[in-house]
Formats: sequence, C-alpha cells, structure tokens
Amino acid sequence: MSGHSKWSTIKHKKAANDAKKGKVFSKLSTQITHAARQGGGDPEMNPNLRLYIDKAKSAGFPVDRIEKAIAKGTGEGSDGVTFEEATYEGFGPGGIQIVVDTLTDNKNRTVSDLRKLFEEIGGNMGESGSVSWNFEPKGLIVIKSGHMQKSAKYGQEDEYIAEDREEVMMVLMELENILDIQEVDIDGVEGLEIYTEYSNLAKVRDEISKLGYVIEEAQIIKEPKMSKKVSEKDLEKAQDALERLEDHDDVQNVWSDLE
Repeated sequence: MSGHSKWSTIKHKKAANDAKKGKVFSKLSTQITHAARQGGGDPEMNPNLRLYIDKAKSAGFPVDRIEKAIAKGTGEGSDGVTFEEATYEGFGPGGIQIVVDTLTDNKNRTVSDLRKLFEEIGGNMGESGSVSWNFEPKGLIVIKSGHMQKSAKYGQEDEYIAEDREEVMMVLMELENILDIQEVDIDGVEGLEIYTEYSNLAKVRDEISKLGYVIEEAQIIKEPKMSKKVSEKDLEKAQDALERLEDHDDVQNVWSDLE
C-alpha cells in the first residue's frame, strides 16, 4: 500500500475501506455535485461529470440521487451548495509521509477533524510543503481492453466486446502525451493503465474516449519520488492509519510514501 501504487491496489483498498454503501454513495454524491458546479450539469459537455455519473451507476447509485446531486451543483436544488478542494499533509506511524485530498463544504470542520485524526493514528499534521515535495502529480487513466456494443433490442443492456490487449496498446501508442502504458487486471477483465503528465490528463482521456474504449477511471494521482520501508509492526499501524483517514466523509484520496 504505497502512494498511488497500482490503480488496482487503490481500487481494492478503497473497496475495503468504503465497505458501507452509504459512505460510498455520500462521497459519490459530493463528487457529482462538485463536478456539476465546476463544469455544468450536462454530462455530454462536462467529461468529469460524465465519469462520476458512470462511476456512480456502476456502484448502484440511484438515478434520482444522481439528478439531485447535479441539481445541488448547478444551484437548481433548494439546497445548492459549494464544495472546495483542499489538500493537507503530515506524518503517520513509522514516520511515513501522507498527503490527503479533500472535498468539503466546511474547511474549518475538515481541518479540525483531520488534525485530531492524525493525532489519534500516532502522527501529526505538517505545514504546507512539509511532505508534498516528495509527491509528483501524474494523470492516470484506466481502461478495459474493449468497447461497448449497443444492444440490438431496446431496453436491453449494452454488451462489452473484448479486444486483443496488445492491439489496443498499439493503437494507444499512436496518441500524443502518453508517458507509459501498463497491463492491469480489472475484475477478471484485461485492462490497461495509461500514465500522462497531469496537465494532459483531460486531453488524453478525451482522445481515448473518442476511440471507443471503456474508461474505468481517470484521475490525478500523486506518486512518491522516494518510498519508505517500515518495520512489520509499524506496517500494520500505517495501513490502519491510512484506512482511517480514507474513511472520513470529506476525504477523497490519501497518498503515502509507504513501500
């Protein structure tokens, strides 16, 4: 469990941390609202919103709640709300470095909660820049090696059509601004991790979308330049600490240099 590690590691870790469906839905709702606030409520014109909606649907998020979350973001709902992005950093068990990305409607509450959490896990919050120097932002896009084929019958679900992974890689290699491509398994389906400069994430994501491949995730990750190895005793404490931080309602991502 380190930095961004592999996307699959992030997914499995978050699946364990967000075991309660209510918490998953709460975070998805916040993400959708923020995306709608930033880029409008039309998913066809707002790629970020479209990704979060797809993510919510695959998690079983009810359509009516998706619509309510969008309305909050665009101000159409009676309780229109503004979320702010904020990043905090500090140290955990064994001296590991931790960066926490949040999305909150009350920064004072969030920073107070996180400061208390850092103390409870045996660490402490640091000043801005105290550990972020060790983390390099990159773009990560995860796709399945295939495309969706529309159902011939109205009302039936579209069908996923797998393609040869090496051929998909060859196609992607023709695109500009891709730093690296790695193979990954996505719930038993062959997939690919595509890495970009963080500033080119949206551009590359849109190009891949035009090619028709199924995008599972597209996000800015924070990869540690140097990782830290801790003792077996501290490892368990560090893993528990990261899970507790991720479990906070306002926390979207937790990055560490844990090897």
